Formats: sequence, C-alpha cells, structure tokens
Amino acid sequence: MPYGYMGKVLHVDLSSGTLEVETPPESFYRTYMGGSALNLHYLLKMMPPGADPLGPENVLAISVGTLTGAPISGLSRVMMNAKSPLTDAIGDSQAGGFWPAELKFAGYDAIIIRGRAERPVYLWLHDGEAELRDAGHLWGQVTGDVEDAIRAEHDDPRVQVLQIGPAGERLTRFACVMNYANRANGRTGMGAVMGSKNLKAVAVRGHARPEVADPECLREMARWGRDHFEESGVYGIGLNGTPNGVIGLQETGALPTRNWSSGVFEGWESLWGETMSQTILKERDTCYGCLVRCKRVVEVNEGPYTVDPRYGGPEYETVATMGSYCGVDDLAAISLANEICNKYGMDTISCGATVAFAMDCFEQGILTAADTGGIDLRFGNADAMVQMVQMIADRQGLGDLLAQGSYRAAEQIGKGAEDLVVACKKQEFPAHVPQAKRSLALIYAVNPFGADHMSHEHDPNYTPTQDKETLDRLSTMGLIHPVDARDLSDEKVRFALFTEHLFSALDCLGTCQFVWGPSWQLYGPVQLVEAIRAITGWQTTLEEVQQVGERRLNLLRAFNAREGLGKDYDTLPKKAFQPLVGGATDGVRVTEEEFLRAREVYYQMAGWDENGTPGAGTLARLGLSWVAEDL
Repeated sequence: MPYGYMGKVLHVDLSSGTLEVETPPESFYRTYMGGSALNLHYLLKMMPPGADPLGPENVLAISVGTLTGAPISGLSRVMMNAKSPLTDAIGDSQAGGFWPAELKFAGYDAIIIRGRAERPVYLWLHDGEAELRDAGHLWGQVTGDVEDAIRAEHDDPRVQVLQIGPAGERLTRFACVMNYANRANGRTGMGAVMGSKNLKAVAVRGHARPEVADPECLREMARWGRDHFEESGVYGIGLNGTPNGVIGLQETGALPTRNWSSGVFEGWESLWGETMSQTILKERDTCYGCLVRCKRVVEVNEGPYTVDPRYGGPEYETVATMGSYCGVDDLAAISLANEICNKYGMDTISCGATVAFAMDCFEQGILTAADTGGIDLRFGNADAMVQMVQMIADRQGLGDLLAQGSYRAAEQIGKGAEDLVVACKKQEFPAHVPQAKRSLALIYAVNPFGADHMSHEHDPNYTPTQDKETLDRLSTMGLIHPVDARDLSDEKVRFALFTEHLFSALDCLGTCQFVWGPSWQLYGPVQLVEAIRAITGWQTTLEEVQQVGERRLNLLRAFNAREGLGKDYDTLPKKAFQPLVGGATDGVRVTEEEFLRAREVYYQMAGWDENGTPGAGTLARLGLSWVAEDL
C-alpha cells in the first residue's frame, strides 16, 4: 500500500447490509489525496442527478487525508460529503478530534455509504474488521450518552464515536455529525443524511499505524513546531480559543450584530476569549497529536444556565451566532445553547443565525407572540434564545419550522421575512463580515456548498501593512501585490482563488487551517510540501498541491452543475448589499455591481463558463474528462 495510507476504502450498502473493501491503486491516492476530492469521485460515479438528499439514493462519503494521523500538530481532520438537505447542492463538512486519526488506525482511509437500513444501526470498525450492529437502544439518545454506551459495549474507553443526535434522527436540515460529543462536522446538514439512512454512529478503534517514507523528517518537523509555537499566530488561539478574535473584529466593525444590522456589539467583551478564560473555562482540550489545545471546555454550576463540561465550550462562531447575532451578552446562556446543539447534534452557526432571523422577524412584527408560543423573542433576550434553541432541537412549536433553516422558514412565513434572511445557497452566513473583508462577498456566493468562512484566506492577511513573514509565505503562491481589505479588484479575486485552491488542498490532506496555511499559521506552504514528501515519498511540489485543491473545487462545482445549479445560485442575500451601522464599518456596503464584476472575473480565472460550470478544457487539464461527459 502507498506510504501514509491504509490502502482500504470500505463500501457499505445499508439497504442490503453488505460491506465490501476496495483497495485503490497508488495513482488514485496521488490524484485525489483524500478528503472531499476522494469523496466526490465516488459521489459523481455512484449517485444519479436529482437524488433526494434524504432518500436512500444519496451517497454519504466519509474520509480522512494524506497527512491524517501523522505525529505533528494539526493533522486529524475528517471530511464528509453528500447531497445537502439544507442547500440542495453538494454538502461538505469537516471536523477535528481523535476520530479521524483513529479511522486510519482501524485500517481504513474512507467509508462510502449508500442505501437505508430497515432499522437503526451503527457501523463498528476495529483493526481492519467491519460490521453493522443494532442501534435501536441508542436511537433517541443524546450524544454523550451514546458515546458512553458504545464504549461500554466494547469495554474500551478509547473507542472513538462519530454520531448523530436526536436532531439528525428528526431530519433537522442543519443537523450535524458529532465526535467526542463536542467536535462537529457542522455544516450542510450531514447529520440529517445519516438520520435518513437510520445510521446512528460510526465507531472506530485500531492499533495499526500508516507507514511513512521519512519518519526522521517528521520528527524534525514536529520539533520545529514545538520550538516556534509561541511565536506563531496560532499561539493566542491556543490560550484563549477562537473567541480570542472577538476584540479585533469589534475594533474593525466586523462583529455581526442583531442579524447583520451592525458590525459592532456593545456587549462584545462578554463574548471575548479572555473573558471566557477568566470566568467559566474549566480546561483546554485538543485534537489528536496537537500541541495547540484550542478547544474550550467550560462549566457553569450556578445561576439559571448550568453547563456540562462534557460538551466542550463555544467557539467564536457560536459566541457570535448565539451572542452578537441575537444581541445576547450572557456567556453562560450562550454556552448552554452550545451544549444543547452538541447534545442534540445541530450546527451552531445555522441554528444561532436562524434564531437571530426569527428575532428580527419578531422585532418587525412579522412574527408575534402567538407564533412563538408566548416567548418574547426580542434581540437581547437570553432566555428566549435558549428556549428557541431547545425548541428547534425538539422540533416543537416554532422550532419545528426553524429546524428547516432560515431560508425555508422565511418562504413559509412570508410577509417580507425573505428580506431578513442572511444566507447563500440556503446556508446561513458564518460570523465574518463581507463589508469588512470584501473577498468574502465573492467566496460566500460562489462556494459550491454555500456561505463558508474556511474556504480561502481572509483579506486582512493580504494587505500592504501585513507583516513581512506573512507576505513572504503568500509570495510562494505567486501573490505579491497585496491590496486593501475592502478592495475587490482583479488582484483580490486572484488572491481569493489561489488561496481557495490551497485551502481546498488542505481539506484533501486532512490538515487544520489554524496550524497549516499560507499566512499566520504555524506551518506554511513550503513546509506543507515537505510533510507530504516525508509521509508519502512522492516528490511533489506546491504546484501539484494547488492542483489537487483545484481538482477538488471543480469536482464540487461539477456536482452542482449536474443538479442544474449555476450562476443563478451564486448570489448574495439582500442584506449583504445593505450598509452596516456603527463602528468602523458604519455606512460601509458591498455594491451589487462590484460583486457581479468580481464573480465574472472569478469564473474566467477559474476556467469556467459564463454560468459558472467548469469548462471541458479545465476538466481535461485536471484529469477529469470523465466528469465533463455528464455536464
């Protein structure tokens, strides 16, 4: 088998209960590396266009990457793909934790799942063996209880469990997939896909390790990382978590507030990572082999909002969506909302943003107390926010409608509610402001799986005032003309596309974007190539790595093209073109004209036609002529 891999892809047909192992050639692995690119190979080969996202014909692919499980920080990520029940386009989601590395140790690189089981089951992979087991006793249970039960069943506390909660069973369109009860494949509703298949969990345990070509080089890279960690940009994230960024976003007017009416929040300090560290933080947790320890574990034992540390703690996206989005500055309430999402398996971004949308509707008289069950659903009401999150989890009252996501909820509510939705491809915006980081306006719209903040490098890192080391790293990718963060020129589009290709490759490789990346991260692009060479023995180059990322992006776009989705789906919501109020971004807006021009330039640079469909020449160059035949 090739270095770095276990050499096995497990195919699971839940309808028949059959399991088969495929052993792909080394050329297959070098073409796709892993992650979403590998997954999309199977989705495009196995799934018919027009498949029901919640039907048995939908294919769910789960894989890790080339570097997953290596003994260096930031190398334990799992990627999931299927047709999304939230966006009706390609679904894509990734997570960290210990499960990704353990999948390799159990003997597999990927799992391809189709069909639907007659009754609830879970998949058990252990030391090269695989079997389906009954999960009837687990159905309806929350994630922490399920993890405990499966570990007890196998008498092994180190079994890693990837699972859905009750929200996935109830087909909530933004249901996520949890591992370790607090790591989430959060976006695009992959939990609902698992629920539709009666698949409760995938449990893994193994003792194998992938062979590597140059173990001494890897040891040296790990030593280098330990020596340079405290001077890197990720050090502060380790100390105070991702909420550490709240202060900078507040200062630059880039903290989304009250359903995107403003970029500043008067209660920002309560959401700040340093505040969390000084108040409710119990401990810092980490992912497999990682020294950063960015994961928050919080505990609250007094007051109206008690919080169980079993379910971790809120990330930046969560303190924003449950906090500033909703005008809520109570950190304990936000942490409880995070706990509910992790227990029941819901994406905190879509959930919090959908509650904020409902609050906006309530403030404007579109929803009333009769609709909310008597809840005073105003901005700033922490009790109302927590109650609505629980109602969504239980699919009760208004929560049943909101479990469809803000876009579908607005369609049913009517009365102008559509103008209050902040989503692309029906997926709610993450907590990063396009008015302040202009390329986000473009990438949110053109990204194949909807608004996403992890698909490219953000604008402030490519400005003339950025530090020399960051700009030097970007220059290795041919990016040598930094521009203002609010610029959306051809150079900014080029920056967005080039870094999108790199971040796309990082997905295929199984790396964390806090540790590996093109700018402030611990390891840069040159070291990324060095790690691939050390693990695989392939004499790869940065150009080849970029092409792997480009291949993945084109596979994702090709999936959407088969579904009849193109330029008309690459749009922004009305609120994205409205000026923000207050702070450093007061009056700042993205114009429709600059967005449309940037989208046209992006299509041309990407080698796509005027509808955003990958061209035959582009696909041929990437070795994907077989894909072009279906477009």
